[in-house]
Amino acid sequence: MTVWTLGLNHRTAPIELRERFSFASDKLTQSLQGLRTSFSTHKEVAILSTCNRTEIYCAGEEVHIPQTLSWLAETGKTKVDLLQSHTYTLEGMDSARHAFRVASGLDSMVLGESQILGQLKDAVRLAADSGALGSTLNQMFQRSFSVAKEVRTATEIGAHSISMAAASVRLATRIFENIKDTDVLFVGAGEMIELCVDHFAARSPRSITIANRSMDKGQALAYKHGGQAISLADLPAQLSRFDVVISCTASTSPLIELADVKRALRTRKSRPFFMVDLAVPRDIESAVKSLQDVYLYTIDDLTEVINSGKNQRLEAVVDAEVIIDAGVQRFMAWLSQRRDVPIIQELTCQADAWRQAELARARKNIEKGQDIDYVLECLSTGLMKKMLNGPLRELHNPNSEEREQALVAVKKMFLKT
Repeated sequence: MTVWTLGLNHRTAPIELRERFSFASDKLTQSLQGLRTSFSTHKEVAILSTCNRTEIYCAGEEVHIPQTLSWLAETGKTKVDLLQSHTYTLEGMDSARHAFRVASGLDSMVLGESQILGQLKDAVRLAADSGALGSTLNQMFQRSFSVAKEVRTATEIGAHSISMAAASVRLATRIFENIKDTDVLFVGAGEMIELCVDHFAARSPRSITIANRSMDKGQALAYKHGGQAISLADLPAQLSRFDVVISCTASTSPLIELADVKRALRTRKSRPFFMVDLAVPRDIESAVKSLQDVYLYTIDDLTEVINSGKNQRLEAVVDAEVIIDAGVQRFMAWLSQRRDVPIIQELTCQADAWRQAELARARKNIEKGQDIDYVLECLSTGLMKKMLNGPLRELHNPNSEEREQALVAVKKMFLKT
């Protein structure tokens, strides 16, 4: 078995392309099944889809990158050549090392961030539940999780890390001198929005409002911070009330359109809008960025703020890479051993067949009334001859080179040193 990876991320592809290949969680099982059926033979597959990356991990007897690329291009309604120019492909050890680095936060936009580990675990769990995950990929990912934990506890890779949520607050303070004088709207109620609410709430804004498709979930999050919840249907009409808008949902189309923002700006009478769109695909129509008095940032725009604490964490990368390399080596050793499983099984079956044959002969001799010591002597002698037949034959091989190799192997397997 071997493993391979096909992916695109924040370094290789712009957000305009990445959002074409964002897989909604409720459709991921169907996508996994579609990917598996696109191969002519059985393959193990898993798909990791986040705001910053979409990656396909596969395992099989042979690498099938062209088929994987074609399937992804067709899924995103994109020409293969265009997609290929923005993707990376990895095989074998390189594929495993990449998975370990991703799990450890070394390949993230926010170096050392921990959220990706949870996202990867969710992707693996979903692949397992849908029957797309086999023993090879499962072993690779489980080992990557253990290594990620070791990296987190043994190095300072997470120290000085600035999250997307913290970066959003920093950018907001560039527009508004005091967050306490702002009304903040959060669109969505997922993990990323929860983090953003925590960071903004620490600055005590004038009000906090949650707009979410599920009112129950929106109200629960708003209640934790003394805020209120509104439905997504009310969003266009109430948009003008807010100074800060932070959005991150799984919607496949924009929730805040250009016309909505233009209408809100007229009501606000040139008071500025600060907006952060952390979603992929984007929640806020891209044309909104061109409007005067609107400061719209996408997830890619946060790079400058996020990288401000990167230098302090780079020293820890060296230690993290050592831990990762050791973990990858152990996985590759396990994978190599897996290739020997068929011969091990065949050897075990052969030895058991010898055992059964000698047992059957011994039982017949006992039934004939032969002495038990004689029966045992015959049984043990028969087993010994069967076991040594192959090695002795190789030791009499007329080819001197092969005979020498057999001699070394026999000494190692049968003789004490």
